[in-house]
Amino acid sequence: MFGRADANAELIRYAEAWARRIEMNMTFDIVREAAKKPHVDPLVTVAIRSDGFVESVTFVVSSGVPELDDAIRRVLRSQDPFEAFSPALASEFDVIEIRRSWHFDIAIRLQ
Repeated sequence: MFGRADANAELIRYAEAWARRIEMNMTFDIVREAAKKPHVDPLVTVAIRSDGFVESVTFVVSSGVPELDDAIRRVLRSQDPFEAFSPALASEFDVIEIRRSWHFDIAIRLQ
């Protein structure tokens, strides 16, 4: 796991590209109804293998709405696989974990 200030610039670029893909694709419809219920912004860790496939999704903080947590899993699976790691990144990591809080208004925003 890393932070946005990690020294590995390629790792940061991969994680930011992953977040943009989630935010920019038309996935909000999957969560729209569930996001209308009172909830907290969930904190989610996603483990991504070097081939770009999601290995696991872990809720560090649940939204408090099971339907919304399930919808987040569906959003992630709908984008599977993500881009495979570059050769340089794959030589260092088999799996990376990206942790982001998810905020819902008119779109999905990862923070």
